[in-house]
Amino acid sequence: MESKQIEENKGRMALEISKTVSFIPTIIESFQTSSPSKTIQPLAEKIRKETGAEFVVIGNKDGTRYSHPLKTFIGKKMKGGDNERALQNGKYYVSKAKGTLGPSIRGKSPIFNQNGEIIGIVSVGFLLEDIHQQIMNNVTKVLYVSLFAIMISLFGSILLGRNIRKDTMGLEPYEIARLYKEKNAILHAVKEGILAIDQTGIITTMNQPAKKLLNIHGSVRHMKVDGLFPLDNLYEVLRTGSPQIDKEMNWKDKTVIVSCTPVYDENEISGVVASFRDKTEIEQMLNTISEVKSYSEDLRAQTHEFTNKLYVLLGLLQLGEYNQAIEMLQLETQTLQFQNSVVFNQLKDTKIQAILLGKLGKASEKKVHFEIASDSYLEPLPPHIKLSNLIVILGNLIDNAFEAVYDLEFPSVKFFATDIGSDIIFEIADNGNGISENELPLLFQKGFTTKDGTETRGYGLSNAEEAVIEMGGMIEVQSSGRSGTVFTVYLPKDNDRGAGY
Repeated sequence: MESKQIEENKGRMALEISKTVSFIPTIIESFQTSSPSKTIQPLAEKIRKETGAEFVVIGNKDGTRYSHPLKTFIGKKMKGGDNERALQNGKYYVSKAKGTLGPSIRGKSPIFNQNGEIIGIVSVGFLLEDIHQQIMNNVTKVLYVSLFAIMISLFGSILLGRNIRKDTMGLEPYEIARLYKEKNAILHAVKEGILAIDQTGIITTMNQPAKKLLNIHGSVRHMKVDGLFPLDNLYEVLRTGSPQIDKEMNWKDKTVIVSCTPVYDENEISGVVASFRDKTEIEQMLNTISEVKSYSEDLRAQTHEFTNKLYVLLGLLQLGEYNQAIEMLQLETQTLQFQNSVVFNQLKDTKIQAILLGKLGKASEKKVHFEIASDSYLEPLPPHIKLSNLIVILGNLIDNAFEAVYDLEFPSVKFFATDIGSDIIFEIADNGNGISENELPLLFQKGFTTKDGTETRGYGLSNAEEAVIEMGGMIEVQSSGRSGTVFTVYLPKDNDRGAGY
């Protein structure tokens, strides 16, 4: 309690000092001078000596010091790696980190200019070594008295229980049983696979996620790890004692990310614990994030195109071309009325509306005629059809259609949707050059692309197919020569119908 209270007091003091320093007008104004440290260093040192702090370091937004107790460190980067919350988010906080003077408790405060912009940071700290010394001084007297009493009262019980506690690491039988149950529950609850071996390569622990990931059945306890798991990483950690973190490893048909950590017993390596996870899940998450980013780009394109039209309209009005301005407004109004009538009155699901509005803006920016079929109709989609999956499916198919017609003289893409019957149907058709018979079977394979360039491609259609299959649906492609391509997606309204496909 004494230790915690002293550390909290020191941290609070450091934070309050750093806040006070960050609001000093002289320091804020000195950031605008050609040599801020000439003003800041003497003032910071005076504050440090008056408050008893170990250091008062002031730096700019890049972390370059303008003050330091050791003048040789002025102009160099601040250490500790704990400036991000202050410099980027404008937060006031207490942290622990190791700097040039050693481990310390620091109070961090951003420095704002008159415009409210972050221009620097104040770091005030007290060395943990000094704090610990203060703690020791406070509790030494109590420890001496307590130690004397404890030694007398426990001497007999120590002699009696020495041999038993040596084997049980000081635990009572019920504590050992409870820890064993807790360990098993934790091992099987975590999503990552966990494998532990002793110094001879005998498996001591393996949880269910590990068995599932490595396709292992039955009990493996007291078996050699040879043949069940690649040995290079495990035995290298046993030999060197150096942990290996986030190493990629190919195992059967999977790419696994493995981290191996040695287990020590009285300064000797007694085993290795390996944790691993399937990289496929991480890739799927990154793909979803990428699709959401693409969706936000579509909305940006819509805003950009609308802004361009406003500038054209403004130019026509300034030139006095009122008739052309009226014609432009009437044309835009007619187009928007038709599009909005279909989007908002016939396609009643807000997720579909949001995606189509973004794609309409992108099509306008790319000069592609994007038509939403007038006979399209949708009620709100079932809950099991998530926005993230719709972005992956419709986003990739519509974007691919835009790219397929981009170089044509009259590029056109048509979208149709209906929920008549037991399926929800989306259809995206383009008037591009089509897909050859040789390319059709490869269309949904990861990495396959017909486009040139160094940019990584060939994942959009594969991700779309995976999202469709995840919801129990199917996707069809129709293409003949140069007459264009039609993608049709079928998603069951009932989430339990996945096996039907």
